[in-house]
Amino acid sequence: MDADTVLTTTRSVRRKLDFDREVPQDVLDDCLRIAQQAPAAGSMAAQFRWLLVRDADAKAEIARYNRATAEASWAKYGHLVEKRALDSAQHLVRNLERVPVLAIPCMIGRPPADAFSQSAYFGSAYPAIWSFQLALRSRGLGSSICGYHLQDHEADVAAVLGIPGDVQQISLLAIAYTTQRDFRPAARPDLATTVYFDAWEHTTAMS
Repeated sequence: MDADTVLTTTRSVRRKLDFDREVPQDVLDDCLRIAQQAPAAGSMAAQFRWLLVRDADAKAEIARYNRATAEASWAKYGHLVEKRALDSAQHLVRNLERVPVLAIPCMIGRPPADAFSQSAYFGSAYPAIWSFQLALRSRGLGSSICGYHLQDHEADVAAVLGIPGDVQQISLLAIAYTTQRDFRPAARPDLATTVYFDAWEHTTAMS
């Protein structure tokens, strides 16, 4: 699979995750080694950690906390979400404990307060997360970010997994092989409506 195909067909997979197929650790290790090569700010790469969760009881607890926040959010705002997207999210969250592997990327040290430092902090984590997702895609696996618990249950999940108080959970990824391989590029806004030149809303003709 060439780079352009991986970049344009890596979807947030929720409905087409294979809950019953085992994910070998050596495959995950290969993807994590690739993720380690992602750009990071200064010494931030040394603060990044992955926590992989396979234990059924731990996954059930994590899923319970995710559902608590997600269901409350959907009750208030679900009517604002496109039905297809909402159905997809609900399918994953309501089956989260069935996903073979949950991956929680973490940073040692809590997020800084100022916007500049936050940019370096989170900007050093998400390139690695995305590289990990791309590497998974190239090997026939799907993933989806599903971090509802971070809103009000981060400490509860930390207690389940023994995560120290000075470690920030950045996200949560559900990982499994996919039941299909032929994902396609998604519809996105035209560049002419999203790219400005030299000043805000200063546009010129796109080639």
